[in-house]
Amino acid sequence: MAVVTPPAPPAPGARAPQRLRPSGRPRGDLRAAMVFLIPATVGFVVFYLVPAVRGAWFSLTDYSVLAPPQFVGLDNYRRLVDDPLFWNAMGVTGYYVVINIVVQTVVAVGLAVLLQRMTRSILVRGAALLPYFVANVVVALVWFFMLDYQIGIVNVLLGKVGIDPQAFFGDPALALPTIALINVWRHMGYTALLVFAGLQTIPPQVYEAASLDGASAWRQFRSITLPLLRPVLALVLVVTVTGSFQIFDTVAVTTGGGPVDATRVIYLYIYDLAFAQLDFGYASALSVVLFAVLLIVALVQLRLLRAGESDNS
Repeated sequence: MAVVTPPAPPAPGARAPQRLRPSGRPRGDLRAAMVFLIPATVGFVVFYLVPAVRGAWFSLTDYSVLAPPQFVGLDNYRRLVDDPLFWNAMGVTGYYVVINIVVQTVVAVGLAVLLQRMTRSILVRGAALLPYFVANVVVALVWFFMLDYQIGIVNVLLGKVGIDPQAFFGDPALALPTIALINVWRHMGYTALLVFAGLQTIPPQVYEAASLDGASAWRQFRSITLPLLRPVLALVLVVTVTGSFQIFDTVAVTTGGGPVDATRVIYLYIYDLAFAQLDFGYASALSVVLFAVLLIVALVQLRLLRAGESDNS
């Protein structure tokens, strides 16, 4: 019969062993984590959750700041169904998002691949981020003067090669694509950085094996790089699509929504309703609808791109 020896008592003055949680981590780790989470939680509640709840409530009221809000139920939501300016703003915003996402994603992926394969200089790689560090308003104003119809350097150069000056911000057909490309120029370095980080996770042995099998550079990019980048590209697309729907400052300082509402995006329309017309109830309803649209778009993107799966195994 085996004899079980009881554990020896701790020596006088020795610390008792720290009790572990079922996960195997000390209780002190959980307390420390909670302490570090408190500032972020307070900021989220104060600056996001509370305003979101108040906005949802205001969307059910007739509120103009000058008088107490009056509950009107779903009247604001019924109103937007028949509002042509709302549908025009959503259409303009959707057109902008398509241009911005397609061009920015293609340029960013190409730039990230070039940074990985052609240079190891931190200075060169960092230079790609420089436009992102400039404020949106500053970037918009600089390009606004560079693309001016009469004195803009771009139209001066076009005249040198025999092309007539273009009203980049005055032509309804050019205004929105111009604004989209300006924002592509500013954000492509940041997007390329995210893609570049994803490229670093792909094992080089995969490319070496493909080269031994005779795969061309384009075949390797199409069959190896893009599939293994899927989780990163899913994150990039969700972030860029959400940010593109929030376009406001570039439009506000260049066209102001014109010409003929060609650049009146949804954020500019909400801003005009709330702060120019003091129709906070209806503006809040539009904000709630926009939040729902963004949530659905993000969920669809994550589902279609299978963001939680990775082929890098």
